[in-house]
Amino acid sequence: MNEQDVYDVAIIGGGLAGLSLAIQSADYGLKVILFEKEVYPFHKVCGEYISLESWNFLQRMGIDLQQLRLPIIKTLELSDAGGSSYQFHLHLGGFGISRFTLDNSLYTIALQKGVRVETNSKVNDAIFNNDQFTITSSTVSVKAKIAAGAFGKRSNIDVKWKRSFTVQKPGALNNYIGIKYHINYSHDPTHIALHNFHDGYCGLSRIEDDKSCLCYLTTAANLRSCHNSIAELEERVLYKNPRLKDIFSKASFLYEQPIAISQISFEKKLQVENHALMLGDAAGMISPLCGNGMSMALHSSKLAFETLSKFLTGDFSRQQMEEEYTLKWKNQFSKRLWVGRTVQRIFGGNTSTSLFFKAMHSLPFLSDMVIRSTHGKPF
Repeated sequence: MNEQDVYDVAIIGGGLAGLSLAIQSADYGLKVILFEKEVYPFHKVCGEYISLESWNFLQRMGIDLQQLRLPIIKTLELSDAGGSSYQFHLHLGGFGISRFTLDNSLYTIALQKGVRVETNSKVNDAIFNNDQFTITSSTVSVKAKIAAGAFGKRSNIDVKWKRSFTVQKPGALNNYIGIKYHINYSHDPTHIALHNFHDGYCGLSRIEDDKSCLCYLTTAANLRSCHNSIAELEERVLYKNPRLKDIFSKASFLYEQPIAISQISFEKKLQVENHALMLGDAAGMISPLCGNGMSMALHSSKLAFETLSKFLTGDFSRQQMEEEYTLKWKNQFSKRLWVGRTVQRIFGGNTSTSLFFKAMHSLPFLSDMVIRSTHGKPF
């Protein structure tokens, strides 16, 4: 294979982190290939709330957010399992947009920038040898100087590489399922709500076109106790929170079936695996209740680009690139993830959750600390 046939960057996963890294790399003049196992546009399990810290970055990626007329979210509403509700001001705030719209927009821009995108292409392995990667997918095999893993919450590559969180026994942070709907439901578009139920919580926020995203997280054990029936889980468990019962009873559901994902883990992950840079949820997943996973994915792509570009220009060795990226990632996100994991253990309870919400409401400095520590600054 000739030198010109080797890609500068190969990206595994075409979500927010992968697509935004591809666009930055292409703008820099790099030869980029991206693998996505699905075909755009498609829906993903996601809370679909983005902190306003990402607004300027997405504009730089080429998305005209103003034209989309997206809802701006300024208030967080929390309810405990009994339905008692508390409201908190989001100092920076956020906005709602579906992954169906956002990912497809980034995909279109990536194509326009000259990125080679292999859709419907599942990557089976990425092997590092002789200072380059060989990436083999269901459609093609290529070589690249740098590989980036942006394959989300859990993939076959995680298992193939025996990443630590895939071999751990089920525990308090690593055996969750996520369920998502799009609905029509009358509620304040400036609010994002997180409604608790036994061993889980459900988010509601407005997205584009007056639709809303309804997405909940719970344990696999909770679903098993309901005979692995999502409908039974909702009726027997979620409905015990009267606010959730009202939503599920009055909303118009826009999917024929909900979108589901299993084996979600919030355990610690490495930011570099087998010399590949990990981005977004593949590097570390913040609990959805902190509402910042999408911003973290986008920001991680910026950190990855800043370091890999220095390697490709000869300013960094590969070891320096990997160490620099890991350090930047930890400096930016470690505190958010720690707070997220800590709060994750409190949510989904009965008494503990209610007491925590009351404390947050009575002690504004506590709620302010939690909210600020899970959101970053514009980048």
